[in-house]
Amino acid sequence: MPRAVYVLAAGIFALVTGEFVVAGLMPQMAEGLGVTVPEIGYLITAFAVAMAVGGPLLTVAVLRMRQKQALILLFAVSLTGTVMAAAAPGYGVMLPARVISGVASQAFFGVALSICAQLTRPEVRGRAMAVAMNGLMLGTLLGMPLATLIGERLGWRAAFWTIAALTVAAALCTLAGVPRLTRSEGGGSVREELGAFRNPKLWLTLSTSTFIIGATFAAFSYFNPILTEVTGFAHGTVPLLLIGYGAATVVGNSVVGRLADRHTVGVQVAGLALNLLFLAGFALFAHLTVPAVVCMLGIGLVGVTMNPAMATRVQRTGNARPLVNTVHSSFITLGVTIGSWVGGMVIGPFGLRAPLWLGAALALIGLATLVPALLADRPARNGHLAQNAELATESVHA
Repeated sequence: MPRAVYVLAAGIFALVTGEFVVAGLMPQMAEGLGVTVPEIGYLITAFAVAMAVGGPLLTVAVLRMRQKQALILLFAVSLTGTVMAAAAPGYGVMLPARVISGVASQAFFGVALSICAQLTRPEVRGRAMAVAMNGLMLGTLLGMPLATLIGERLGWRAAFWTIAALTVAAALCTLAGVPRLTRSEGGGSVREELGAFRNPKLWLTLSTSTFIIGATFAAFSYFNPILTEVTGFAHGTVPLLLIGYGAATVVGNSVVGRLADRHTVGVQVAGLALNLLFLAGFALFAHLTVPAVVCMLGIGLVGVTMNPAMATRVQRTGNARPLVNTVHSSFITLGVTIGSWVGGMVIGPFGLRAPLWLGAALALIGLATLVPALLADRPARNGHLAQNAELATESVHA
């Protein structure tokens, strides 16, 4: 695996840690900025909207740049937002700071995954995507708890300054460890980049990613209240369970990365089917300690860990250029928004198990979006089997 892929993972880790920092420090930031906790929650929403809408627009703006230069520029934009947040005198500065960071984060993912594809052979791209996406998994497992710990001990501003330092370190590693590349694989003009979206199969492929992530985040967003109020765990135990969940995502991501190249659609079918079982099992047995933990860890193994297979399928259906990758990230962000937002809406009328049932329903819809791909693969598989049988028959007669 090229060293640059690991460098890209470090960059993703730094930006993902910056994405999650607000969620871990909401009470401290509310007190420090003189606002309510729900208003701090709006910062998370603003970051997500900026990622989904602004990320593709910024990607279009950097298409004509060399990809390494684009990464450094995006690091600089993200750093600007982080420094603004660290020094923000009030909410009026903090809100645009998070928007700036969100736009840069989404565009960075698109360019980084495009570079990752260019640096590796097509038959191992899934594995390379898994290595790069380990930055996302480790950001969940280590980055967010580290930022939360620093914020609790040294103040929330210190957490943002730490993320700024991580961003600078990742940018320096990128300067040293990522080779110079052309604008993009096979082109680079806006018209060429937009041409991929005339393919209806690409939109269906993108929607599969939305449902995979939506199913997972419908549950993940409400693990804490479910585990404490339904399962009965103490509040102090939940962080340890979430670390276990994060570890499961790292393991699952590595396994999926090894299978994604040769079994791209099959991996997604298996992942969604297992996630459907784990989500439904969690909903049914949330009041029982062991089944609840097993199902939670199962969701970690087969949920967001589908990222390498998702990215590989999108690149094969569209292309491996920055805009397709960034729009794919926007569809993933849409899944996060649907899962967490609708999951919150159904709690009031139906209780804390409702987000788990919502996740199961989204997983089922995700499976339905894969049916055309499975039907399209069947003739190719049958033809391959017939060809093998014919060759075997000729061999016997010879």
